[in-house]
Amino acid sequence: MLTVLLLLWPVAAALLLHFFKGGAARVAAFGAALVELVLAAYAAFTFNPNNAGQFSLNLPWIASAGMNFHVGMDGLSLLLVLLTAFLVPIILLAAFRRDFENESVFYALVLFMETGLIGVFTAQDAFLFYFFWEVALIPIYFLAGVWGGVNRAKVTFKFFLYTIVGSLFMLAGFVYLYFQTGPAANGLAAHNSDLASFYNLNLPAETQAWLFWLIFAAFAVKMPIFPFHTWQPDTYTEAPAPATMLLSGIMLKMGIYGCMRWLLPVVPLGVDRWQNLVLILAVIGIIYGAIIAIRQQDVKRLIAYSSLSHVGLMIAGVFSLTQIGLQGASIQMLAHGVNVVGMFFIADAIERRTGTRNIADLGGLTRQAPVLTVCFLVLLLGTVALPLTNGFVGEFLLLAGVYQYNAWMGAVAGVTIILGAVYLLRMFQRVMLGPDSSFTATFTDLTGAELALLVPLIVLVFWIGLFPNTFLHLSEGSVLSILNEVVKR
Repeated sequence: MLTVLLLLWPVAAALLLHFFKGGAARVAAFGAALVELVLAAYAAFTFNPNNAGQFSLNLPWIASAGMNFHVGMDGLSLLLVLLTAFLVPIILLAAFRRDFENESVFYALVLFMETGLIGVFTAQDAFLFYFFWEVALIPIYFLAGVWGGVNRAKVTFKFFLYTIVGSLFMLAGFVYLYFQTGPAANGLAAHNSDLASFYNLNLPAETQAWLFWLIFAAFAVKMPIFPFHTWQPDTYTEAPAPATMLLSGIMLKMGIYGCMRWLLPVVPLGVDRWQNLVLILAVIGIIYGAIIAIRQQDVKRLIAYSSLSHVGLMIAGVFSLTQIGLQGASIQMLAHGVNVVGMFFIADAIERRTGTRNIADLGGLTRQAPVLTVCFLVLLLGTVALPLTNGFVGEFLLLAGVYQYNAWMGAVAGVTIILGAVYLLRMFQRVMLGPDSSFTATFTDLTGAELALLVPLIVLVFWIGLFPNTFLHLSEGSVLSILNEVVKR
C-alpha cells in the first residue's frame, strides 16, 4: 500500500490546489511535496535490500485483457523514487523565486508530474508503465508551453512530437510482446502484460533485433541519446527554470531506467545484436555534447549540452552489460539529478539578478556574492567529478564498465572528464572571477531561502561522494537480477 500512497498523494494534493490561490497554493504544494518526501524516506528506512520487489500491490485493472494495476519497488526503483521525492520540493522552492500566472495550476501540474514519474519507476505492468509514461509527459508539455520563453510554442511542439512518436513505437512493441504471452494468472484472459511474463518470453533473435528498436525508441528520445537529442537544448533553454529542472533532474532518468528495467531483460538477444552500435552512439554523444558545450555563450544552453554529454556516459555504462557499469548508472542518476538541478537553479538566480545568461556580459560577480560562489563551485566540481564528490563515484564506475567492454571506447569516453573541466571551469571563471561587468556593483548574494534550497543539494554532493555504499547497497540486488535475466537467455 505504501507504493500506492506515494502515487495517490500528489494527485490528491494537486486536485486540492484548485481551492488555493496565490501564495497559499505555493505553500500547499510545498507541504504536499514534503509529505511525499517523508513517505519515500519511510520506504527507504523499511526497505530490505536482500529481498526483491517490496511494497507491492497487484490488482485487476482490465481483467478481461490480463492487465493489472501492479506496482512495487526494488532497490533500483527506490533510488529513483527517492530522487523524485527529494528534488520536487527543491524545485517547488525554486519556483517561489518567480511569479507565475495561475499559480495553483502551475503547482498542480508539478504534483501531477510527480505522480507520473513515480508511476514509471514503480510500474510492473507494461501498459501501466506506458500509462504513467504519458502521464509524466502531459504536465511538462503545459509547463513549458504555457510558462516558457518567447519561442515556447515551436520548441514545445518539437519536444512533444519527438516524445509522442517514440512512445507510440514503445507501445507497439509492448502490444507485440503482450500477444506472445500465455494465459494470465487469473485465467480470465489469453494474454497478460506483466513484467515477469515479458521476462519469461523466449523470442527468436531476429524478432528481438527489430523489437529492440521499437522499445528503445522511446527511451532514446527521453534520455536523449545522439542523434535523438535535437529537442533537448532548445527545450531546456525555453522552459521556465522549474520545468527545466524537472526535465533534466528527473525526467531524463525515465529513459535510462526504462533501458535497465524494460529493455535489457526483455530483449537480451536484441541488445546483444545492437549493443556495439548503441555504445558508439553514446560515446559520440559524450564527445559531441562536450565540444558543443565549450562553444556556448548562454549559461543555460551550456548546462544543457553538459547534461547531454553526461547522459551519454550513463547510457554507455548501461550497455556495457557489466555489473560495475549498471551500478555506476544507478548512482550517477542520483548524482546527475542533484548536480544539474543545482546548476540550473544558480543559472536562474544569476539571470534573475542580471537579466541575462550571456557569459560574455557577466564577470566579477564573486566580489558581491561569496556564498553564491562557494555553492556554485561545489556543484560544479561535483559535475566535473572531482574525487570525494558525488560525480566521481558514478563516473569512475561507468568508465570502468565501458573499459571492461572495450578499452578503446573506455579511453574515448574518459575524455569527457577533461572536456567537462574545460567548459565548466571556463564558464565559472568568466562569470564569477572574470573582469568586473556592469552588474558587479549591484549584484546581490544568495538570500537565506535560496541558501536553504542549495544546502540539501550540497550535502548530497558530499554524502554520495564520501559514503556511496549507502546508495550502491540499495541497487546492487536489482542490478544483479537484471544481469541474471540477460545472461540466462
